[in-house]
Amino acid sequence: MSGSDNDCIFCQIVAGEIPSHTVYEDDQVFAFLDANPLAPGHTLVIPRDHHERLNDLSDDTAEALYAAVHDLVPAAEAAVDAPASNVGFNNGEESGQEVPHVHGHVVPRFADDGGGSIHAVGGSAPDLDDAELADIADDIAAQH
Repeated sequence: MSGSDNDCIFCQIVAGEIPSHTVYEDDQVFAFLDANPLAPGHTLVIPRDHHERLNDLSDDTAEALYAAVHDLVPAAEAAVDAPASNVGFNNGEESGQEVPHVHGHVVPRFADDGGGSIHAVGGSAPDLDDAELADIADDIAAQH
């Protein structure tokens, strides 16, 4: 789906119906501080048009979204004097995506902040041998 979804909180933020602490906007991308931040400077970067999953984005929108993330990572880190950040997208409900509108998280990180690495979001690591990894790699490559 593209355009906007009247029931989507992020579409309502883009439309100005819900206030936000906007940090960036252009014709394709909108970025604002998360209302429930994991850290100071936690920024959400979204396409203006409503798309539920990364898979739904056009190449142009995906490029614009990544370009904004690329620019906002150092900006968010500098704004809160963070030495690092986590950047991630939840892609679909089973991944933990709570708002069905594509959104990237830029979460500034600090020494001893109690957070973990991006690996912490995946739960238990599967026990895959080299042959299984090779098969999965071949399957992914064949899909691309």
